[in-house]
Parts: sequence; structure tokens; C-alpha cells
Amino acid sequence: MNKTFEICVPCHFGIEAVLKKEIYDLGYEITRVDDGRVCFTGDAEAVVRANMCLRTGERVLMVVGRFFATTFEELFDGISDLPIEDYVTSDGRFWVTKATSVKSQLFATSSIQSIVKKAMVERMKKATGKPTFSETGEDFPFRIFLYKDEVLFTLDTTGASLHKRGYRTWTWSAPLSETLAAALIQLTPWHPDRILLDPFCGSGTFLIEAALMACHIAPGVSREFTAQNWGHIVDPTLWDEVRQELRAEEDRDIETHLYGYDISPEAIDIARKNAKNAGVDHLIHFQVRDVAELSHSKKYGFILTNPPYGERLSKDEDVAGLYATLGEAYGRLDSWSMYVITSFEKACEAIGKRPDKNRKIYNGMIKTYFYQFLGPKPPKRKKVTSDAMSKE
Repeated sequence: MNKTFEICVPCHFGIEAVLKKEIYDLGYEITRVDDGRVCFTGDAEAVVRANMCLRTGERVLMVVGRFFATTFEELFDGISDLPIEDYVTSDGRFWVTKATSVKSQLFATSSIQSIVKKAMVERMKKATGKPTFSETGEDFPFRIFLYKDEVLFTLDTTGASLHKRGYRTWTWSAPLSETLAAALIQLTPWHPDRILLDPFCGSGTFLIEAALMACHIAPGVSREFTAQNWGHIVDPTLWDEVRQELRAEEDRDIETHLYGYDISPEAIDIARKNAKNAGVDHLIHFQVRDVAELSHSKKYGFILTNPPYGERLSKDEDVAGLYATLGEAYGRLDSWSMYVITSFEKACEAIGKRPDKNRKIYNGMIKTYFYQFLGPKPPKRKKVTSDAMSKE
């Protein structure tokens, strides 16, 4: 299939702007931005690159069609009018892996899935002339979204969510997803030549994602995708060609200043194993250390952290005390910035400082706040002119 598609990429609520920039940086035009989703146009190569390169999206969906439906009959007819046969092979296994409905008259998701499957079968019967389908071939998982009665029907090219990079085989208490961690890093002005420190590093996700960025390692370059088996849609050679191109851009020999601390030896052990799996363990310094002992002699560093909060500690007093200790430690650092994601409502009060910025972000179903305490910018380095060099 040699054509241009509309491609939709779901993301965490609140980071749409970050994902939008990522897509622009890949060279594609944005067509639509909704809460928790960014859409763009692209060809088969765009499907490959989006899957391998996007750090903040959850999956890459090809849009099969959009229409409005307020009854199951309209839903059935709308799906029946779509060219399902252009996507599904005659022996393909096709089903609706997930249905969501928000502010729509059709809201029973199991019924939506059932009706859509029946409509797809009827469409395939008419298109192929076959009365039945073995469904013994490749998988074609579809996803359907209803919002204010508008139906968005998509084909999932990714399979396992994009946050599953493959390196995090061990986890610690309530870790952030890799995609959200990458998005939060991109919401800061951090660059690989600057210090980045996480005093509650847990599984090490923030530091590992930062190291991957610093090395220009594409997040999906080492994993597999459902669409790799769809030779009629995506030329199979594209996957190898793009992988080789991305591998050639990697630089694992750079110098970084990444520090991960945690009071738990078990957490530090897990973080080290995950970093080794990602191939960046040589770039991150992990250490068992209490946040009360946090210090650093250099200026203009960044704290980026996901401290324990109500869901992870039993009493508000315990949480408040921990945040107060974090605030005290931050106050001892010279000219640093601090970025904290938390759902603890009294976080800033406990830290003892008002944030310069605050961004609401949903971590799964938990409403969290991304508090940003901005330190001064480092002075610009003086450029060495040719005249100055000639005088030396």
C-alpha cells in the first residue's frame, strides 16, 4: 500500500505540546491535537519512524476512518463503509482490542466492540466474497474512540505500548512510565552537558531516559512492532533501513553528569540493572543516599524527581516531612533548578517555596502537578574568536 495516512499518537494528558514538537522534529505536519492525542499525516516510513523515535507517545495508530454515530445502527453502517480490506489480509486475525467512550450516547464499550467486529466481518465478506474467515494469519488489532458522538476508528501498528522500551525488567515502588519521564525531561531546559540529579530515583527511569536522549539512542530501536508483519502496508525493508540509520546516529561515548540517589539499596540495585539493560550504565552514577544528605559542589544543576506521595506513604505527616527535607536540601544547592511531579496537595507548603510554574499532568488516572522551581541561568560561555586564538 503506497499512500499517505492520518496517524494518531495517544499520550498522557498534559504533554500534548511535547509530543507535538517531537512529531514536528521528525518532519511531519500536525493535522489535529486533542486532549491526550496528536494526529499527523505521513506515509509508511512515518509509521516506522514514529514507532522507533517518539519518546513521549503511547502507540502509533493508523486512522481507518472518522464519522458520527449516536445509535448502534449508525455505528454498524459507519464501520461497514470503511475499507477494512485495505488493511486486513484475507486470513488476518482482526478484532477491537479496546473501545473508549466519553460524552457519547453510545457508552457500553463491550457492546461497541461486538457491533464493530460484526460490521468488520460483513465488510470483509463483501470485499472478498468469502463467507467465513480462518483468522489464522497476522494480527490486526483495532482501537475505537468515541468522543461527543464522533467515532475515531484506528489500527494499532505498535502492539505493546511504546513505554515498554525493553530495559526496565525490574521496577520499584510506583514508577513513572518511560514515556512520561521522557516528556517531563523535555519540559525542562536540561541539556546533556548539565547536571541532572534525582534524589528519589527508584527504578532509575528519569536518569536512563536522559542518558538515552544524550546518546541519541532512539527509544524503540531495539524492540519489535505489530506492523512489522504487514508487508502489504509497510515495506518490510523499511524497518531494517531505519534501524540501521538510527544506530549510526548513536554516540555512547559522550560525557554526562547524571546522578541517581535513593535511600533503598534494593532500589539502587534495580536502577543499576535497568541502566545496564539500556546500555547506559556507564553514564549514570547511582548511590544509596538519603535525601537529607543531598549536596553538590557545582552550580546550575537540575533536580528532577518523583518523590513518594499519598499513594506511596501512609500518613500525610510522613509525606510532609519528606518534602520539607527535600526543600531544605534544595535550599543548600547553589543556583539550581528543581522539578517535582507529585499528587501531594501540600507539596509546595512542605517544601517551603512557591513554584515559578505549575503544570497539571495525569499520571495514569492520578492527577499530578509538575512544580517548577527555576534557578538562574548559567552565564553564556564566551566565544573564542580567531583573533584571540592568534594572539595566544
